[in-house]
Amino acid sequence: MALSHAILSALVEGSCSGYDLAKRFTSSVGYFWSATQQQIYRELIKMEEQGWLQAEIVRQDGRPDKKLFSVTAAGKDELRRWIAQPSEVSAHKDDLLVKLFAGYLVPRNVMLKDLQHHRTQHEERLSTYQAIAQKFSPTRKH
Repeated sequence: MALSHAILSALVEGSCSGYDLAKRFTSSVGYFWSATQQQIYRELIKMEEQGWLQAEIVRQDGRPDKKLFSVTAAGKDELRRWIAQPSEVSAHKDDLLVKLFAGYLVPRNVMLKDLQHHRTQHEERLSTYQAIAQKFSPTRKH
C-alpha cells in the first residue's frame, strides 16, 4: 500500500483542507497507516499532479488562502483498482512473539503478566476500531 491510497481512503468521504485531512487521517486510517502531516502535504501535491485530486482555492480574509482537496473520478478509479488487487501479508516485528520464543527463561508468571498486558491493549484497540466503524460505516455509499 502506498500513502496515496491511505489518503484517498480518508479523503473519499468529502473534501477538506490539508490540515483537516491530517486530522481526519489520524482519527481514521491513521490507526492502520502512519504518516506525518508533512508527508501528507507532499503526497497531496503529487496526487494532484497525477489527477487523483482536485484542489479548490478558498480565499480567506486576514489569513492565507487554503486549498480544499477532493477526490476526482480518476482518484476513485485508482482507489477501486488498488482495492481490487490482492493484499500481501505485511511483515511485522512483534516483541511479544520474540519474548514468547525465549520465554522459558523466565518464570511463567512473568510471561502471563505480559500476555495480559498485551490482551488489554488489544481490547482497547478493538474498542477504538469499533468506534471508527460506527462513525464511518453507516454513512458510506457504495
